[in-house]
Amino acid sequence: MNLKQISYGIVLSILSGLSFASVIAAPESFDRAKIEAKQYVYHDRNHSGGEFYCGCDWEWVGRSGGRVDHASCDYQVRAQEVRAARTEWEHIVPISSVGQQRQCWQNGGRQNCQRTDPVFNLMEANLHNLTISVGEINADRSNFRFGVLPSTPYQHGQCDFKVDFQQRVAEPRDEVKGMAARVYFYFADYYGLQLSRQQQQLFMAWDKQFPVTDWERERDRRIATRMGHNNPFVTGEQTWHIGFKPSLSGLVSEIPASHPASPVKSASDALNLPVRGNRNSKIYHLPSCPSYSTISERNIVEFQFEDEAINAGYRKAKNCD
Repeated sequence: MNLKQISYGIVLSILSGLSFASVIAAPESFDRAKIEAKQYVYHDRNHSGGEFYCGCDWEWVGRSGGRVDHASCDYQVRAQEVRAARTEWEHIVPISSVGQQRQCWQNGGRQNCQRTDPVFNLMEANLHNLTISVGEINADRSNFRFGVLPSTPYQHGQCDFKVDFQQRVAEPRDEVKGMAARVYFYFADYYGLQLSRQQQQLFMAWDKQFPVTDWERERDRRIATRMGHNNPFVTGEQTWHIGFKPSLSGLVSEIPASHPASPVKSASDALNLPVRGNRNSKIYHLPSCPSYSTISERNIVEFQFEDEAINAGYRKAKNCD
């Protein structure tokens, strides 16, 4: 059977048949994954230092969001007040790192993958890779690789997170380095994520130096009830080493040529990024707009939805059409 000729629904059925345990309850979209992550994984962590990068507390707001308690972690806003005030769902392994290995990404980026590649959607919705973060830290980390930054100063108050924008490197706090390493190993094993020898050595060191915690073990257990499988690098079933041969268990089909598009409310929803307004020009930009990343930082005003920008008196950039 040629998978390139079958529909999205049939592809998902085949995925279930080939790897039933791994997709028995797995969310099929990022939007659904955020809701399930709140309901089944992080529901009771908002007053337990469960936020990934800074250990902040938060109050749940809406279906899957939260309002950050800055005082709980002595957080100070670096530049983006709106995103610093809210929680966001962070991919520990940036989704671009695995997405760029898919043909759909080469043909149109993340939005194209969401429309045309069910395997990518399962990658993006994989709960093992999702954690909750202060929105500003999520933005500052971007898709930077993890590394060690001994001479880089802190920029977010007492939050133990460092970022070097020029080198495109971020260093998480010690409490989550081991967890981050084991998620990277899982993605390398499950999806064939490419790790340089230097990355492997760093993550092997973190894995050894920062062993599995009680919360990481409980988090893995909760996720397994939804995903149908554990992270074997958390349970101890697998140990990473140089020359490790990936199972590629998550890559069970080719990319279909087409399937019914998943509903997407807007470009900002699809990318999980805010709408950006320019306070000087009163023009707003979606993440897909060419000028989205060119606005001067001091002029950025962020909105969750287009309607909010319009109601605030902003008009859409012409090059977004």
